[in-house]
Amino acid sequence: MKEFYICDCVRHENKIITSNFVVVSKQIKPKKTGEPYLALTLGDRSGQLEAKMWDNVEEVLNAFEQDDFLKIKGLVNKYKNRFQLTIHKVRKLGETEIEFSDYLPKTTKNIDDLWQTLADYVASFQNPHLKSLVRAFMSDPEIAAAYRNAPAAKTLHHAYIGGLLDHVVSLFRSCDLVSRNYPQVNRDLLLTGVFLHDIGKIHELAYNRSFSYTTRGQLLGHMIIELEMLQAKLALVPAFPTELKTLLEHLIISHHGEYEFGSPKLPMFPEALLLHYMDDLDSKMEAMRAQFEREADLDSSWTSYNASLGRPLLNSAKFLSPKPPPAPTDSSSPAEDEPEGASEGREESSPVTGLKP
Repeated sequence: MKEFYICDCVRHENKIITSNFVVVSKQIKPKKTGEPYLALTLGDRSGQLEAKMWDNVEEVLNAFEQDDFLKIKGLVNKYKNRFQLTIHKVRKLGETEIEFSDYLPKTTKNIDDLWQTLADYVASFQNPHLKSLVRAFMSDPEIAAAYRNAPAAKTLHHAYIGGLLDHVVSLFRSCDLVSRNYPQVNRDLLLTGVFLHDIGKIHELAYNRSFSYTTRGQLLGHMIIELEMLQAKLALVPAFPTELKTLLEHLIISHHGEYEFGSPKLPMFPEALLLHYMDDLDSKMEAMRAQFEREADLDSSWTSYNASLGRPLLNSAKFLSPKPPPAPTDSSSPAEDEPEGASEGREESSPVTGLKP
């Protein structure tokens, strides 16, 4: 087992560490002198870390590639308020030296239970077309296996094996609850949108050794992939209403909510707007939870800077928890390092004011 994980950077700032990592990305770049240096993104189950190797680079340039595992010695420091690793030494690891569970985080929840929760919600659908469509996806062995294992994102939220399923089940619960407060919301349509909104991640992301983008995912993105998947499954559902298909397509392409976040359309009907906000809320709440978990051992109630949220975070539970009282001191005994008898001959002070009588 690794002794240092990327989440431990805050406790090892300006210290030399030695640990194992997977190479998420590898780039060879020129210094101002023209000599090469290595720019790596390293990963383990707790996150990712940018790393640079400046010296003796020629010796290791061709010694490893992306997705290889390395043993690295280097200095943990900060650059532009973000942790990075300055590499001193590097060695490629053999397969027998690797504990794969160190590198890919996984949900602690029971996957079978999460999948059954989805099935129970779908069984409650009143709309037969939407029920048949979602069941067509869930009964596809290839899609089901990937849906149960895929992360929901590369780094920002639910970035662990089972993260997509965990995220969707969380959204099913939240959207089911919130839809009861808004009679104009079609619950079955909303929950179908929840099921489909990130399903393309199973093809967009690769997650064998580290979380990265597939070529198809990089070129198309999960929304385009989802539209293709939807079209293929609709062919298996007889007489699916054209209007309902159009609404599902809009739910997919608008769920990011803003043009700047990659949505080609803004949410234009109640279910689409609710899906966007609930998805955004669930993502941000998970990002906070993960940050608090990573820094649980720190004394401070404040976390380090969270890049995805653009701010440090206050752990309100830790802030409100009772603080241990200071250890009592025995004022009648001599100070800890004071020689016995050194206090003799001192003038007495008033016990009330602290001033001489």
